[in-house]
Amino acid sequence: MTRLCRVFLTLLLLAVTSVASATNYSLWINGRNGGGVVGDYNSFTYWGPAATAAGVNKKAVNWDGYNSIASQNGKIRDALDCFCTGQNWCYVATHSAGDLMMGYTMSNYGGSARLKKNASPGAGGTCGNADGSTQVGWNIKWVRAASGAGGGSELSDLGSWGSSEPLVKDLKTATARAMYNHNDTRNVMFYMYAGGKGSFYSFMLPGQDDQAVGYHSTGGVAGAAGQSLCNPGDSCAELTAGSGANGNGSSKWSNHSVEFRDTQEQYDHYTSANWLGIVSVVRGVMVNSAL
Repeated sequence: MTRLCRVFLTLLLLAVTSVASATNYSLWINGRNGGGVVGDYNSFTYWGPAATAAGVNKKAVNWDGYNSIASQNGKIRDALDCFCTGQNWCYVATHSAGDLMMGYTMSNYGGSARLKKNASPGAGGTCGNADGSTQVGWNIKWVRAASGAGGGSELSDLGSWGSSEPLVKDLKTATARAMYNHNDTRNVMFYMYAGGKGSFYSFMLPGQDDQAVGYHSTGGVAGAAGQSLCNPGDSCAELTAGSGANGNGSSKWSNHSVEFRDTQEQYDHYTSANWLGIVSVVRGVMVNSAL
């Protein structure tokens, strides 16, 4: 075998090895109240049975769902460092305040230098360095937000949830909307899934809602405060599908697109520890698209 052939085969083997080592992961970021074991990426208590299909190599990115977004954000960065650096890529699904958490992470840290990790978490949910090199931000294909609370909830404004809870303070509409630059997603798309099965107390939330968050937030709608947005043909302006302007002329944040709005009013906010509510719609998408 000639020296040139040996060099060619060596390069080919390195290329194949590099491709083979790349892995995709599906990360699930919980919302308020938490439930999963923080640092244990196989603890799906918040969502439902761990055996349920929910995308390729699914991981539960658990945080306590009680303390402030800023104080808990390191848990999310640990997971993104573990599974979304180097050769590895991630699909991300969020629920409720998990959307606020992910938006905050991308805006504030998505342009920072990240050490490439080995995707082998130890106790506490951190991973070892892969080779000592760094990259800018994370390898994220997209984010799917079930009942995204990036725009806050009026239930927090009105004190319907415990007012002393740090996360509830963050979920006030004015606070959530001013917390970070929602337009700066580092060019990662946030696909929004808005549930519409309201309840007898829906009068507390503007427009259509899923019993906890209104369409203005679950639809990724920009502005300093929540607006009344509804399904087509209802009594208020339409939350439009896609990334274009809504029926009242309001815009969505950059790189936010409404992929599902609950025109049949079938899906509420709650997982019921069984992958239910609007999360069930996102889970179906993850099964079919996070490959």
